[in-house]
Amino acid sequence: TSIYGGDGVEQQIDQHHQLTPNLFIQNDEPEFVGQVPNITVSVNRDAKFPCVVNNLDTYRVGWIRNEDKSILTIQHQVVTRNSRVSLTQSEHKVWTLHIKNVQESDRGGYMCQVNTMPMKSQIGYLDVTVPPDFINAETSSDVMVRENQNVTLRCKARGHPEPKLTWRREDNKAIEYGNWQSNKELGFEYPNSIDGETITINKVSRLHMGPYLCIAQNGVPPSVSRRIVLQVHFPPMIWVPNQLIGVSVGDEVTLECATEAFPLSLNYWTKEDSFMIVNSDKYKMSNTENSYKVHMKLTIKKVTTEDFGTYRCYAKNSLGSTQGSIRIYDQISNADNSEAAAGHKDLPNEEYFSANAHLPSFMV
Repeated sequence: TSIYGGDGVEQQIDQHHQLTPNLFIQNDEPEFVGQVPNITVSVNRDAKFPCVVNNLDTYRVGWIRNEDKSILTIQHQVVTRNSRVSLTQSEHKVWTLHIKNVQESDRGGYMCQVNTMPMKSQIGYLDVTVPPDFINAETSSDVMVRENQNVTLRCKARGHPEPKLTWRREDNKAIEYGNWQSNKELGFEYPNSIDGETITINKVSRLHMGPYLCIAQNGVPPSVSRRIVLQVHFPPMIWVPNQLIGVSVGDEVTLECATEAFPLSLNYWTKEDSFMIVNSDKYKMSNTENSYKVHMKLTIKKVTTEDFGTYRCYAKNSLGSTQGSIRIYDQISNADNSEAAAGHKDLPNEEYFSANAHLPSFMV
């Protein structure tokens, strides 16, 4: 390929894709002014490399891709077929290479070359930054696991520079990972955030349940986060704070049971193992839900002698069922029961009634 200048002197592109030396003799050879800069831009933005040359006269300037030595421009002519590449020049001195909508494949060196003998050149490097993005195939979706099993949450992201991954709980509680039970007994204090691609929890408990956030950031906005919900399944448990209640005829009394289960349990009340209680003028029931916990209340209005006896609160889910019992009695006519009630009030609140017989240590 031959390129002819205005003076008729032929200039060729040799097999290495470089401008051949200009044989025309000038008193002053071209000199670069300053240095072609290194540039960092975000993907899909525009980049430009200025190359300033004094005393160019009949010499020519070309832009060359440093990695594969492909010629991009020669003097005013754009040689490459890449439509995103263009050239501007000012005063036959400033030759600026423009790259629109920069892609990751554009990353590398760009050489500004003048066809002196020997050739003179400068190289500026383009670094293309890419904001973080999650790799779905290598990132956990919501996770369901049985209590006391091991579980690992995974998160993987791409970007340039390589993203840093940080885990947090959405409620900002400490992340108890690894052999958390043994470590807690040793007094280890867990952090509110963990760096890395994975979190492994041995013998997961219901206390670990909830949303976890994997946050990816590399200094290129925007940072991104992935919300992963950890669901820990376990059968119901019931806690009865007061099993024996004395009440007078005509009074109003409220019975309470606290349940824990996931999936959330179906909860209801019965009287003397006979009929299921429903809301009416006589009975008012309410449930307050908080995560895997449900606080059950049964209010009996205008107590009569027929209301004395045993009431049961039930909790059922797909993994099991359990019940707790509460007995109400006439505190005026039954002094013995009143004494028994006083004794029961001294019982610790940690007494549970459950199909599981006892609670793990973290519930106490």
